[in-house]
Formats: sequence, C-alpha cells, structure tokens
Amino acid sequence: MKFLTDSADATRRAASISLLLLDVDGILTNGQLYFGDQGEIFKAFNTLDGHGIKLLQANGIRVGIVSGRHSQALSTRASALGITLIKSGREDKLTATRELLSEHPCDFEHIAFMGDDLPDLPVMMRCGLAITVPNAHPSIIERAHLCTDGGGGTGAVREVADFLLQTAGKYDAIIAACESGQDS
Repeated sequence: MKFLTDSADATRRAASISLLLLDVDGILTNGQLYFGDQGEIFKAFNTLDGHGIKLLQANGIRVGIVSGRHSQALSTRASALGITLIKSGREDKLTATRELLSEHPCDFEHIAFMGDDLPDLPVMMRCGLAITVPNAHPSIIERAHLCTDGGGGTGAVREVADFLLQTAGKYDAIIAACESGQDS
C-alpha cells in the first residue's frame, strides 16, 4: 500500500472507517469485460478480495458496492459475499451513494471509497478515505489518499481490508485465531 498523502493523516482516517464502498469494474475486477454470444457479461473476481470482505464484515466494517454497470455476475458475487448495500447501474455515483446512506446511515467521514475512474471522483472527494489502484486514471491517483500495490481484480481490495483491520487494531487477533486453528 502506498500513501499518496501524509501517512499519519491517512492512517488516522482509516482508523475511523465503518463502511467500505467499492466500485466494481477496475476494483473488484481487472476492468475487462467479456461478452458471450448472447450478450451476457462475464467478469472474474479474486478470492483474496472476497475473504478480505468477509473479514471486514465479521469485524464490524460494512461493505457496499456503488457501480456504474449492472450485471448478473455482480449480483451473484455480491450475494455470495453477503453484500446487501448495493447501488448498481448508476453512472451518478454521488447520488447513488447518498441514496444508499439515506437507507443505511453513515457520515461521509467514516466511509472509505475505492475507485479508479472519473465517475468515482465525486464520492472520493467527499469520503473520509479515498483509495485507488495503480492502473487508475491519473486524476484519481492525484486525489486519492492511498494506492494499492496490486491492480483491480488482483487482491487490491484485500490489501485495503488488511490495512483497515490493522488500523482498527483487529488484524493481529485475526492472525492469532488463524494460527490457533480458529475460524477467521
């Protein structure tokens, strides 16, 4: 994880996060879309990201999705991960986020948002912690607090999950539970 702003400030911001909102294409996936003969969309999701999401949920950090595109692949993956905070098929992500927050209250300062392209910028500029990936649009990288080492769809969300759990003081207990054979 690379700090793009003052590391102490970004760490302080991370410690107060109670909701992680994720873009999908370019964050949960590598951004590539595969189309079948019948027009269906196929996407690949990373299992490390999935386990990181489950760790966040198990440790009191909610996870949601705000995506400009809707697909059955997204619905299936979100359901498998128990993600119910979803606004998909929404190009205006700020309005979508505000709607989500009216249904599931949280102050913007307690939200971390992971995005990679210009439609994500309005939310990233208002949230408590703006996070991106190395292959994001340059304007996003310039404005983010953090940039993951890995690209979207390659465990970037897991990097963020581990960082949030570390700053919340929960990561060591998770590792200790794994070492002792307890569920994580």
